[in-house]
Amino acid sequence: MGKITGFLEFDRKVEAYNAVDDRIQNYKEFTLPMPKKELKNQGARCMDCGIPFCHSGCPLGNLIPDFNDAIYRGKWEKAATILHSTNNFPEFTGRLCPAPCEEACVLGINEDPVSIENIEKNIVEIAFEKGWISAQTPEIRTGKKVAVVGSGPAGLAAAQQLNRAGHSVTVFERDEKIGGLLRYGIPDFKMEKHIIDRRIDILTEEGIVFKTGIHVGVDITAKALNKTFDAVVLCGGATLRRTLPIKGAELKGVVQAMDFLKQNNKRVDGITDLGEEILAAKKNVIVIGGGDTGSDCIGTSIRQGALQVSNFEIMSKATEHRPEEQPWPFWPMRLRTSSSHQEGADRFFSITTKEFLGDADGNLKGLVTAEVTWEKIPGQRPQLKEVPGSEKEWKCELALLALGFTGSETNLADQFGLEIDPRTNIKASAKDYKTNIDGVFVAGDQRRGQSLIVWAISEGRQAAYHVDTYLMGVSALPLKGDGDLPRV
Repeated sequence: MGKITGFLEFDRKVEAYNAVDDRIQNYKEFTLPMPKKELKNQGARCMDCGIPFCHSGCPLGNLIPDFNDAIYRGKWEKAATILHSTNNFPEFTGRLCPAPCEEACVLGINEDPVSIENIEKNIVEIAFEKGWISAQTPEIRTGKKVAVVGSGPAGLAAAQQLNRAGHSVTVFERDEKIGGLLRYGIPDFKMEKHIIDRRIDILTEEGIVFKTGIHVGVDITAKALNKTFDAVVLCGGATLRRTLPIKGAELKGVVQAMDFLKQNNKRVDGITDLGEEILAAKKNVIVIGGGDTGSDCIGTSIRQGALQVSNFEIMSKATEHRPEEQPWPFWPMRLRTSSSHQEGADRFFSITTKEFLGDADGNLKGLVTAEVTWEKIPGQRPQLKEVPGSEKEWKCELALLALGFTGSETNLADQFGLEIDPRTNIKASAKDYKTNIDGVFVAGDQRRGQSLIVWAISEGRQAAYHVDTYLMGVSALPLKGDGDLPRV
């Protein structure tokens, strides 16, 4: 694959960023594209490693060595075809995926891994630029109708695959525009929304029908869906946010991260009817939660003009290197510093929030924290211990809760009579994605719980295969890792 000695000749490189002072003035993407020659060199670093563990690291089973070899040889259209054979939306994953494939890269055992995600993004962007990505309209329609509920990555992947199988697909979305958290959760500086729109235009041209502003389970019942469609695929995501049940949680200024991010995305989109505005401008902001959502809140707060942004993480500070107990090729819990962290946030680890403090008018004015330690007990989960005498008061007018999601809403599950697990995810086996109700399938976060975009696309694709099999008795759609190399 690639150049036999490439990994010895070339160092890892990724796209550079615009300077912090420039990029925080707006919400545009700020990466600087790499020249094709440099991308060719990066593809050349891919080793002829015999067993490409990057395949096991990628939930989609992307044919990574194959497209790396193609760009090394200058065959960009071939690379785009290979990439799309397993991934419907590489322009999304190339921007947003945390790249578990890179953590599983064989070169990563003792060197910097191949910059797979960066290569993926550039392949698809060049393919769009050259006009190689076009609508694939099925030659024959089956006469079967499928409803997909939710237009996030799982729903969109399922819809495109089922449409390619010849079924008539309708996607229902309760928000004003298509995209789910891609549209109303991911800040524009990580992915501008025209990236979604250009792909939706292709899906529409392929024959998929999109209906927005329709909350299935409220505006249309489960009974109505069952009556109208031959199969239903639920891809509504994990939408129940984790709370922080401490004193003062009701104060004005204690805000769920997704409410903050969604409103700002609408603001950037030019929507003026936002309800009560949530703004970080001229405020001391504390983001509670150290994941990607917390990082997105940091970058957004800085762009809104916050006085100061701090980030609290209850976990201990991880090491920058792979921990010994998390050996290659498994995903390591190492310290990750995002572009938003680099823009000026102060990070604090091993800290828990005990109380929110308010003024006489019910506005947040501060909070109280304590330091914590994690006690390891053999055979048990680590136990959280508060450090005596470590309480501290912080000035804060906006606290953003980026604590993840606990499950999905149950209204629609109740209407269908679907079984749910203790976390309110809808029960369905990864073997066939079927629920306990005939003709109803579920995929993505609504089945597996909060997860990665790459898992959502993978589940949407695999669910589509099983829906097609249910409808037709057999399916020609690919499953994970099946590189049938359709047209881009």
